[in-house]
Amino acid sequence: MRIVGGAALVALIAGGAAACKKDEGSGGSTAGNQVCDLKIGFFGALSGDNAGLVTPSHNGAKMALDKYNSAHANCKVILTDYDSQGSADKAPALANGAVNDPKVIAILGPAFSGESAAVLPTFQAAGLPTISQSATRPDLNSHNWSVWHRGVGNDNDQGPAAANYITKVGNAKKVYLVQDDSAYGKGLADNAKPTLQPLLVGEDKVTTGDRKFDAIVTKVVSSGADYLFYGGYTAEASPFLKQLRAAGWKGVLVGGDGLYDDNMLSATGKADVEGTVVTCPCAPAATSAGAGFPAQYKAAFGVDAGAYADVGYDVMNIFLEGIAAGKVTRADMQAFITGYNKAGAVSGVTYKWGSNGELDPTQVKIWSYEAKAGVWTPKQELKKS
Repeated sequence: MRIVGGAALVALIAGGAAACKKDEGSGGSTAGNQVCDLKIGFFGALSGDNAGLVTPSHNGAKMALDKYNSAHANCKVILTDYDSQGSADKAPALANGAVNDPKVIAILGPAFSGESAAVLPTFQAAGLPTISQSATRPDLNSHNWSVWHRGVGNDNDQGPAAANYITKVGNAKKVYLVQDDSAYGKGLADNAKPTLQPLLVGEDKVTTGDRKFDAIVTKVVSSGADYLFYGGYTAEASPFLKQLRAAGWKGVLVGGDGLYDDNMLSATGKADVEGTVVTCPCAPAATSAGAGFPAQYKAAFGVDAGAYADVGYDVMNIFLEGIAAGKVTRADMQAFITGYNKAGAVSGVTYKWGSNGELDPTQVKIWSYEAKAGVWTPKQELKKS
């Protein structure tokens, strides 16, 4: 029962099924009256270079929805994808499409920080509630977007935790810092830098789309750095690491959750990626409440559950619980989320948001994962400060 959202949720959705009815109108409702064919939007990079970081949470959301719809065959909820490819430039047009569809009453995402900043004004104006499963830039909470909620911790925790790993667990002697030009990469690096500062022997930036890094590679190797902190995404980090290895660099690359995907492993290759460490405000499946989730995920998709798969599942279930309780307008769903206070069936995280859209800090945990023999292996929970 836990894997389908808990006994309470099952009772709610079972009770809601009988009251469900078709409605082609605006999505309005009255007490005790469900509306069918409502839509939950999924907003994020489902294709492109960084889709590997987003696909697991999409799969988790789909698992939750499939279970719900199998119990509500006469009144289903629809998952509508808005594939931003992680681009802040492509995102606004997709956001307009979502807000102009009256059946869309909530958004799971946006997945990345840059696209979040680009589209949240549109969602706010339309009163369309959102819960991001993975956008971690801290200042997203500073815009008074009432519709915005973050389902994980942010880089105010992840950046220092990654730096603590380098300095206290890795006992680094010299550290080189590299960041990309994304909102996420800059925010992560900015939060790691104060702790790393005494050990820094160099800093550099890469540009989204870069694939050749000769100048930076030369500087890293000549600096004698035994650790490199990377703030950014896999698309640039993978070829960068391969070129570092080809130049003879033997140090350890440490990155944030932007590298915590299968593409970082496969594109870089076992030999070159071995020993790389990533951090993530997400706990290993073995420590989560939903013990059966990893096996069910693998049975459904043929691969192990990746980053934020559990959050995608839990967030989708929050929306579905709201629909089952008759929250079938955007305003009602927003109010439902604002008052929510329950543990996720899979992650075990208590989803309760403050007025700034952030989780209770006590619910935020940062873990490290190490590339071993071509897979990400949980290493340890990290101190956040």
